[in-house]
Amino acid sequence: MFTWISIPLSAQENSTGDKPIITDLYTADPSAHVFEGKIYIYPSHDYESGIPEDDMGSHFNMQDYHVFSMNKVGGTVKDHGIALHVDDVPWAAKQMWAPDAAEKNGTYYLYFPAKDSDGIFRIGVATSSDPGGPFKPEDKPIEGSYSIDPAIFKDSDGSYYMYFGGIWGGQLQRWESGSYVGEDVYPPADKPAINPKIARLSGDMLSFDETPKDVVILDEDGNPIVTGDNDRRYFEAAWVHKYKDVYYLSYSTGDTHTISYATGDNPYGPFTYRGVVLNPVIGWTNHHSIVEYKGKWYLFFHDSSLSGGKTHLRSVKVKELKYNPDGTIQTLDAYKD
Repeated sequence: MFTWISIPLSAQENSTGDKPIITDLYTADPSAHVFEGKIYIYPSHDYESGIPEDDMGSHFNMQDYHVFSMNKVGGTVKDHGIALHVDDVPWAAKQMWAPDAAEKNGTYYLYFPAKDSDGIFRIGVATSSDPGGPFKPEDKPIEGSYSIDPAIFKDSDGSYYMYFGGIWGGQLQRWESGSYVGEDVYPPADKPAINPKIARLSGDMLSFDETPKDVVILDEDGNPIVTGDNDRRYFEAAWVHKYKDVYYLSYSTGDTHTISYATGDNPYGPFTYRGVVLNPVIGWTNHHSIVEYKGKWYLFFHDSSLSGGKTHLRSVKVKELKYNPDGTIQTLDAYKD
């Protein structure tokens, strides 16, 4: 169904673009939040593991997380060191993929996916009194969790929600029956695409308060986006933010390499497709977060420019995000002002 390709340097290699904000480590999948008056970034930590590249992403064999912070966009970025290592997580075996974080009552929560000893992605949680970590993990993954890319949204009423899931290497397609199956099954091209999931978090932030539900993405006519609509259907990297009382669901389309977005009037959706946030970047993956800081909005994302286009060695970047008067988002190009 999919083809493993990458967006090459060729047409863009002479463009300066925006430089990575972290250059001493390879980092990806940045989740940005404002904690204690600073921007904190919770990314994946890429490294050369020596595992051959394959269609299921085995070469993305990340083993720990670092947390970074900055007092202003464009300012000095502080590395708070190793926040959590796979060896410290009792249930996790490998592949510490894209994380996210949240704060409640002075406690910070790091949510992360990893494969267990059976090779199945679950989502775990770890806690700290410091947004920079280190974090102490729970002994078991969140009950009822699966797949990848946890993203936490705090609504204006104080409720917290987790959005999660990614197809292909993220295994979301293996859960469509309600339980895990060891083979990849996708809906026909003309049928509704696989959806990201949502679950409200419990009061202690350590479990789901409900059974995960589908987050449906609709086209302009109110019909669900179908599997064959690769330019608009969901692949991975759900992120939700709120702007002028409208809920914005942004996500990666995967093998068509855009960050797209849809809008809705509540956290559960449905969300109606509106357009593209970010055009394709150098590398294969495209994963982001959106945050407001000091009156401006910013898109954090990654590309593979620092590594010369190696798909598994990525670097975090940031650009200002702007809205049109009607609330639509102005499409960004990583290599143009």
